[in-house]
Amino acid sequence: MNELIALFLNNLLPILLASGAGYALSRFIDLNPRTLSQVIFYIFSPCLIFTLLIENKLGDGDVLRILFFSGSVILLIGLLTYLTGKALKMERTTLSGVLLTSMYMNAGNFGLPLVMFAFGESALGFASICFVASAILINTIGVVTASMGSTSFAQALINLLKIPTVYALILAILFLRLGWTMPLPLERTVTLLGDASIPSMLVLLGLQFKHLNWSGKLLPIALSSGMRLLAAPAIALLLAPIFGLSGPAYQAGVIQAAMPSAVLATVVATEYNVEPTMVTAGVFVSTLLSPFTLTPLLAFLGA
Repeated sequence: MNELIALFLNNLLPILLASGAGYALSRFIDLNPRTLSQVIFYIFSPCLIFTLLIENKLGDGDVLRILFFSGSVILLIGLLTYLTGKALKMERTTLSGVLLTSMYMNAGNFGLPLVMFAFGESALGFASICFVASAILINTIGVVTASMGSTSFAQALINLLKIPTVYALILAILFLRLGWTMPLPLERTVTLLGDASIPSMLVLLGLQFKHLNWSGKLLPIALSSGMRLLAAPAIALLLAPIFGLSGPAYQAGVIQAAMPSAVLATVVATEYNVEPTMVTAGVFVSTLLSPFTLTPLLAFLGA
């Protein structure tokens, strides 16, 4: 029991306190979370994705294994959530919000520091690829899912052209394949903006907590939290050996899959007006409950 408490205090509590700082600020200053979410969506997050891809030192084989592993976990959770939501006869917009909170894990501002604290630098590179996979999918499939809550499928696809992260991904691939380098002032600018992404998302999570809305949404929130905290790590544990993950890659891949719902889900839901208060509540509940699932999982993985 003492080991579990120490794992919580040293690895999870600092992250929760950072979000708590955002919530405390919202109690004294009337801040609009949408403004910060747009800054993250259009500036900080694309810069972080670009930087992580450019600076990653893993081999192509390791990168592809982690990418396909993370993508498979996300898509399987999405399929399972969609079928369950349809069986429960959820409305289209509600189901879109549930998919956002169940599929995409908080692999960035929660997962990266947790992996660093628990498993060290050797696992951090693998964890960053998990984050990239989640961020790419939420900025592509997630945006299409959110858009379809209120628009046609064709318009949802067109909305992808408005997503800065898509262009950050394309640019990163070009830089890597063609061996390009950025001028030092530009490189430092992109790095600074990317570094601002994780703390900003944590603060945003705290700010969003002020606007929670539980009315009539307990079933969707319970579904998304169950999928994210229970089904996702179970699927990850089953898939990891199939994808040949071991050592730090196994630790990083499984723990990243078990993260609570992504703060970026609230950004996307706010941007496309897909039950943003329900999505925020789903992120809040999964984050609040995550120590009860992550702490024993950290012990199992040998943290």
